[in-house]
Amino acid sequence: MSTPLVQAQGITKRYGPTVALQDGRLTVLPGESHALVGRNGAGKSTLVTILTGLQAPDEGTVRFDGEPAPALADRDAWRRKVACVYQKPTVVPELTVAENLFINRQPTGRGGFISWRRLKAEAAAVLETWDVHVDPEARTADLKVEDRQMVEIARALSFGARFIVLDEPTAQLDNREIERLFVRMRALQESGVTFLFISHHLQEVYEVCQTVTVLRDARWITTAPVAELPRAALVEAMAGEAVAEQQAAAADAVLEHADTVLEHAGADAPVVLDARSLTSDTYENVDLTVRRGEVVGLAGSSASGKIALAESFAGLHTPTSGTALVDGRPLPFGDVQGALKAGVGCVPRDRHGQGLVFGMSIGDNATMSILNRLGKYGFVGTARKRGVATELIERLDIHTEGPDQPVSDLSGGNAQKVVMARALASDPRLLVLINPTAGVDVKSKESLLSRMDSARDDGTAVLVVSDELDDLRRCDRVLVLFHGRVVAEHPAGWRDHELIASIEGVDHGYGISPGDNPRTPGREQRGRGD
Repeated sequence: MSTPLVQAQGITKRYGPTVALQDGRLTVLPGESHALVGRNGAGKSTLVTILTGLQAPDEGTVRFDGEPAPALADRDAWRRKVACVYQKPTVVPELTVAENLFINRQPTGRGGFISWRRLKAEAAAVLETWDVHVDPEARTADLKVEDRQMVEIARALSFGARFIVLDEPTAQLDNREIERLFVRMRALQESGVTFLFISHHLQEVYEVCQTVTVLRDARWITTAPVAELPRAALVEAMAGEAVAEQQAAAADAVLEHADTVLEHAGADAPVVLDARSLTSDTYENVDLTVRRGEVVGLAGSSASGKIALAESFAGLHTPTSGTALVDGRPLPFGDVQGALKAGVGCVPRDRHGQGLVFGMSIGDNATMSILNRLGKYGFVGTARKRGVATELIERLDIHTEGPDQPVSDLSGGNAQKVVMARALASDPRLLVLINPTAGVDVKSKESLLSRMDSARDDGTAVLVVSDELDDLRRCDRVLVLFHGRVVAEHPAGWRDHELIASIEGVDHGYGISPGDNPRTPGREQRGRGD
């Protein structure tokens, strides 16, 4: 075998008590396209930051061409080794293509001034060398997404790097653009460029990659030739070997609760949320209903549009078209207060940036959505607020010295309970939960999910968006979004591999062998570019 172009061994990275990656491994051979896959939280991003020199591992080694990786501070040396093209462009949109290619290293002439003639000529030469067909003088903001990506790749190659990390490169592309990207990748491979390809869409792995590495739960699971790994085996590697037992237990729990579910959320239960033909920049023609006493999950990759859809119901976004009714009355989009008055409670995705005011107390945070109930004529009754806050603290089992304690003193789990308390304080008819258990400990997670169960039992309609399968297991049904469209619905009792396959855009024909046409599964679901 040839010397690996990139080799990472025994990589461990911790952030305080959180282990982001443990025993991370990756071996990439020269000239291949190597896929790195895993569910959200598997450790992919952490490994990429280490491979690109943005941070050092706590343990383990990284080698390029058999040599140790450069010192972390030697950025020029890292640029000659590796570059990452992220889902969000890193080019400066108002600069030209040529200016972006040579930013901070522009050729100069007499007097040390930039030589615009040489800049244009050298940019044209770089673009020609790597077969990138764009005008060097074009404003980068005017380029198509695929062309901006190719400019970023060309910029990396101009430093001498021959190892390119593509992080979700197809997330904003339509079918035709994806096909062109893959053609360009193959051509660059023939020129000696090596790719690490990260994607949530597994059919793309079979289409463009030769080898795949799977991470799960912050650990390396397997590395195998794509041609020798059936899709079912790949999904199972991402989901875990003990899936069947876990799912059987979860299915039994759901069935035990079935009588209560049917009582509250049967086919005759009133519809609380009725959304029709909702469309925006990130989702398209979504029809969605949630009945009284029903918990509906929304699953999908980071680019699926699931979070933007949920946030629209909470008043954070305005769809370009479509309607939504809550208890038969129009839901005002783009109006958080209007959504609250309409009966929508929300736990936002980021408790730090969206959920809490850290300069205020626990009581203030928990009651800020119901201040109109705590007094008259714009005045808030201090005793009344304290009483309500104390009730919420007891109801959510928040471990605190009392409602006057600063919310900044709380652990992550208890802080998230405060956010949940505020969402429940208004007695919502529709409760929207976005990643409700992210970054909390196991005990807090179970407590938060128990509150979700209680809300269902009380007759509240609940919409849950989560990357955590444990959160979605409590749902009566789960809708899967793929590139902004609802492509599957799974009733309670689904198996991990079934849901993950839908999320990743793999069709449900698990008997497909790697030799079959890989372009068929999921490609018809690609999205708005079709």
